[in-house]
Amino acid sequence: MNFYNENLSRQEALSILDLPDEDLPELLDAVYAVRKKYKGDMVSIHLLTSARSGNCSQNCAYCAQSHDSKADIDKYKLVSHDKLLRDGHVIRDKGLARHCIGLSGIQFSDLEINEFAGEIRKLKKEVQTPICCSIGFLTPEQARKLKEAGVGRINHNLNTSRNFYPKICTTHTYQERIANIKMLQGIGFEICCGGIIGLGEDKPDVVDMFFEIRAIGPQAVPVNFLLPIEGTALSNADTSHLTPEYCLKTLCLARLLNPKSDIRCAAGREVYLKGREKWMFHAVDSIFASGYLTAGGQSIDDTIKIITDAGFRYRVESA
Repeated sequence: MNFYNENLSRQEALSILDLPDEDLPELLDAVYAVRKKYKGDMVSIHLLTSARSGNCSQNCAYCAQSHDSKADIDKYKLVSHDKLLRDGHVIRDKGLARHCIGLSGIQFSDLEINEFAGEIRKLKKEVQTPICCSIGFLTPEQARKLKEAGVGRINHNLNTSRNFYPKICTTHTYQERIANIKMLQGIGFEICCGGIIGLGEDKPDVVDMFFEIRAIGPQAVPVNFLLPIEGTALSNADTSHLTPEYCLKTLCLARLLNPKSDIRCAAGREVYLKGREKWMFHAVDSIFASGYLTAGGQSIDDTIKIITDAGFRYRVESA
């Protein structure tokens, strides 16, 4: 099979997920050629700050911050400037690539956006690192305020396929997510758009999600693997199919369908790829360090070590 095909069909994409495990080395070699062509041997490391946590009005089944979640998490409004600045200094001092800032919630008042934009201005003045925000649905006016303040990229994940989405969330629609992304692109934001593997979807859902993402054309594609959190609707989800081999195949598919994008292995890599991390860099050129919004993660120094041990370099992106 010719694994690299810019016009990969859905059936060809599905065959990658169905590939026998013994054929995985051949797939990894083919995908690495694509990764090397567009990304060389660099890996960008990102740090995620949870700037607002809990009290979300939405019912996303996987999320500890959702309205229906009973998970035991910290709940707070906007964190202090000192916290944002401390994380900004870590990014600068460790030579990381980007500061990712996540805020729980689906909609924000103009007053809240003005306050947050002020924090971004101060942060950009003191630490000139690139900033990506995960911040729900914005109005065009709110989005422009954040862009003027210094936010260059917005994360808005599709999370799964259009058909499967109603089984994961019913308080907003898939099309609303698509429309929000298109609005942000029209204003000039870079887009970070990915999904979560292991929500109960079938393989065709994974393929459909990646084709939807390809149509968006994001600069970054984060691929998460479900970490079932006690208190959420998916706390007892069966993740036994998330073998290292299957996870690597999904990362390969993400790369083949988005050859020029940053492919980021996000939540779950420490669990599902443990001991196999070096193989993910055949497809992946981007990674988180030091945890996720409501889950811990590998330390920055340990993350740097797995990159260099695998024979890759990590980089700083200019602001």
